Amino acid sequence: MAKRPSDRWNTDSRRRFLQALAGAGMGSMLGGSSLFSLPAFSSPVQPSPAFEIVPPSASGISWVHVNGRSPMAHLPETVGAGCAFLDYDNDGWMDIYLVNSGPCDFYQPAKPMRNALYHNNRDGTFTDVTQKAAVPGDAYGMGVAVGDYDGDGFPDLYVTQYPHSILYHNNGDGTFTDVTAKAGVAAPGWATSAVWFDYDNDGRLDLFVCRFVDYSKTKLKFCGDNLTGERFYCIPSIYDPMPCWLFHNNGDGTFTDVSKQSGISQSPAKAWGVVAADLNNDGWMDLYVTNDTVPNFLFANRGKGRFEEIGLLAGVGVNVFGKPRSGMGVDAADYDQDGWVDLFEANVDHEMFSLYHNDKHEVFSDLALPTGIGAATRLMSGWGLKFFDYDNDGDLDLLLCNGHPDDAVEKRVEGVRFLEPMLLFHNTGKGFENVSPESGTIFSKPLSGRGLALGDFDNDGSVDVLISQNNAAPILLKNNLGRQNHWLGVRLVGTKANIDAIGAKVTYQSGDLKRHQFTVGGGSYLSAHDPRIVLGLGQRTKVDWLEIQWPQPSGKTERVAELPIDRYITIVEGQGKWK
Repeated sequence: MAKRPSDRWNTDSRRRFLQALAGAGMGSMLGGSSLFSLPAFSSPVQPSPAFEIVPPSASGISWVHVNGRSPMAHLPETVGAGCAFLDYDNDGWMDIYLVNSGPCDFYQPAKPMRNALYHNNRDGTFTDVTQKAAVPGDAYGMGVAVGDYDGDGFPDLYVTQYPHSILYHNNGDGTFTDVTAKAGVAAPGWATSAVWFDYDNDGRLDLFVCRFVDYSKTKLKFCGDNLTGERFYCIPSIYDPMPCWLFHNNGDGTFTDVSKQSGISQSPAKAWGVVAADLNNDGWMDLYVTNDTVPNFLFANRGKGRFEEIGLLAGVGVNVFGKPRSGMGVDAADYDQDGWVDLFEANVDHEMFSLYHNDKHEVFSDLALPTGIGAATRLMSGWGLKFFDYDNDGDLDLLLCNGHPDDAVEKRVEGVRFLEPMLLFHNTGKGFENVSPESGTIFSKPLSGRGLALGDFDNDGSVDVLISQNNAAPILLKNNLGRQNHWLGVRLVGTKANIDAIGAKVTYQSGDLKRHQFTVGGGSYLSAHDPRIVLGLGQRTKVDWLEIQWPQPSGKTERVAELPIDRYITIVEGQGKWK
């Protein structure tokens, strides 16, 4: 009988323990820090919570999301919106982009509405530069994807909307230009999450856009109390699925819709989230798409521009009873350091979230229950989420942003709340521990959480968090814990590979600590993240070496030594050095 992934974790743990004991003695073992060994040092006294809310009075972020809630209960009202960290002016400091709703067939705002771009003032405050930058949005906004599609060194913005989306080209002078028509990426319909990635290994960033159901004001269906006529937000099962979009980057500022010839459109979707990663280690970027009330998709990239949908075969399409769930937030990372990228999916209440361990050979096992994540999320509804090393100990932890989509759910479902708190799971090396209660007041605060973006806005090496709420103000969280350990931040710049280095693998050695991280495309929900990688060192004071395996069409492996710590560096493909 094949071993379960959880058994393999335990087997590896015992094997590494015995090897270390035989090779270095008990004293060295107690000081070691392999993923499954004992901690290398005792935790320092924590003078402040791991995460601290930065109030608008301190940050200068006064913008508030408005959903335009109506008695008709149009479904887009309750599911937005997203947020992003990006360095739009290349000054080395993360700026913030926030998506709002806006005019469409079912909503005409009484006052003009807009998205918001906030410039980082480098002192913990931000300035609203939306008008100058010309990135307000022009429809009912959903999410945002950030990528340098033309390789000019400045990140561009793709804003998903209903009933059409918009591409803002970064002009490099603090302003953007709407190039949607020229580029051919309007994606008519209801778009949700999107991701930039290089699906055909030509070195240019292509664009995948999630599409939700076939929806319009005239197609609104009644869900609610037949006696009183009160409407509730509908479960999406009553709406028809629609195919997602895949746009190929032509390299001249235009894109070609290849949804049909690539095989993407053969799978009608009700898609909320997407992440791009090489899940089978074959050198081609795959896509994992979370769907609501229809099976999730795992689009395996077979090369030559073709994808094969294998979600059901891979064990990530439905639950153990063969039933589709309400897949929303999603991410991908190698949380157990076995060299294979794993998946995480957030669902709606009574469905539990899923931690999909990659068992190789395009098969996954759901370890949510044995890790304790299943029990903790049984009554939760999850949206934005991300794997990251919040305490810089070298292991990838997990942060979840929650909130039910139905604002009337408490009237009908016992134990389920519309506003829900966030959850934080610490990677112990043997599993995940729910450390939410001791990690700050934010984890006891009920939220209408939707988007979640990661970014180190103060450049202290402690990766911070931005939460977007539905019909409420965003929340900026400062990470106080990461800077208690040493770290190295790395920005990768591809030359032959795609400029954002999506699909790269970064491996590093620091004394007895050896770890790797994969750069994935997208992840979370409707949101985009700081492109820099932060490598946690614990209390170690030196990085011996760092190795980058660049994605195709490069495929090069470069090793860099004599590295600094506790600062950010840039590594450009082919230069063999850092700066």
